[in-house]
Amino acid sequence: MGFGSVIADDMGLGKTLQVISTLLKLKQDGELDQAKALIVVPTSLLTNWQKEIIRFAPKLILGVFHGSKRELSLDRPDILLTTYGIVRSAIIALKAFSWRVLVIDEAQNIKNPSAAQTKAIKAIPALGYIAMSGTPVENRLSEYWSLMDFANRGYLGSLKRFEKEYTTPIQTDRDRQVAERFRRITAPFVLRRLKSDRNVISDLPDKVESDQYCVLTTVQTALYESVVREALKALKDEADNFKRQGLVLQMILALKQICNHPDQYLKQPAADPMVSGKIVRLFDLLDDLHASHEKTLIFTQFREMGELLACWLLQRYGQLPMFLHGGLSRAKRDDMVEKFQTDRTVRVFLLSLKAGGTGLNLTAASNVIHFDLWWNPAVEAQATDRAYRIGQKRNVQVHRFITSATFEERINEMIQRKRELSDMVVSQGEQWIGNLDNQELKALFALK
Repeated sequence: MGFGSVIADDMGLGKTLQVISTLLKLKQDGELDQAKALIVVPTSLLTNWQKEIIRFAPKLILGVFHGSKRELSLDRPDILLTTYGIVRSAIIALKAFSWRVLVIDEAQNIKNPSAAQTKAIKAIPALGYIAMSGTPVENRLSEYWSLMDFANRGYLGSLKRFEKEYTTPIQTDRDRQVAERFRRITAPFVLRRLKSDRNVISDLPDKVESDQYCVLTTVQTALYESVVREALKALKDEADNFKRQGLVLQMILALKQICNHPDQYLKQPAADPMVSGKIVRLFDLLDDLHASHEKTLIFTQFREMGELLACWLLQRYGQLPMFLHGGLSRAKRDDMVEKFQTDRTVRVFLLSLKAGGTGLNLTAASNVIHFDLWWNPAVEAQATDRAYRIGQKRNVQVHRFITSATFEERINEMIQRKRELSDMVVSQGEQWIGNLDNQELKALFALK
């Protein structure tokens, strides 16, 4: 019908899948034969979108407009995937085309109507617009206006008029009649489902697992390549199988730390958190979860990584999260668990995988984040079951962080693909990797 829409479902209710389904329907109807679809996402979500499109709609031809060698030609794919940063720098090229549909994910990126990024997004012409956001209003009603103005230009009038007719009466005067009128005129264009809605939650599986693919930063890439190069050189001349296995496990440990954050690998105090792709993705997730007042468990197998995370979470959210690790007394652990379960202001609980992976009841959490993986399905499941257990009245969302194009992604693929390998990992941890030959190791650890 030519209207735009705002998909504002809670996290975990399938916004991405709904959009992919819509794009597939457009292709089947011949709507993408001439004008194509443009999807704009934060850089941290670029890989996730690629993988989801390939998984759920392999018939859609996908292109990525990102990086220094990006190209934009007349012969475009069905879907062009790009980022907010690229839109700002390449706006002249992007707005030269007419698009069938423009989709923006994490649409709170255009919540400031006067920002250059918002103006660039709104300058791109399309026949239809879709804004995706689990948190359509974070602080002010003007943010909602900005999203609606993107989806249906001019529908709510100018910002000045909107503030006079709606913002002041609703936010300042608490006028319920105006609030109801605002709800009625926006409702046809907004899909907002909440996990707290019993009608919605009855349709969901009790536990929703998703892989979150993170991207190495430039600093991480340089460290990763250096460690792999030196380790493979040492392995080439090592004939003793026991020593060789030790070198492989040492390399895995170093690369895991680099994928987490360079400061962990370099044994440095907490500096810039954003030089890690995993931290960028973590903050994106937690921003949404904080906005919806949900509690989250974050598991890491490294005590030093937990301490770094605690420091960065304090900087970003103004509250030092509790960190449960093996160095704490039983009484201290019990106090932490009790506080997390009963204190509504405590949103995040950091846990070391060994100390917090079994025996605890943490049903106040509706989200579990595995910041780094042990590639042991049994250990992962035990940790997740701190939240997903008897007494849990919410659905549990599980996020597994995997660094794209690295050995983390390849090992994860091997475990998911080979059931017998998965069984072997359950009993042996990561020992099996040490038995791979030099060529197999080179293929496993090389950056794609």
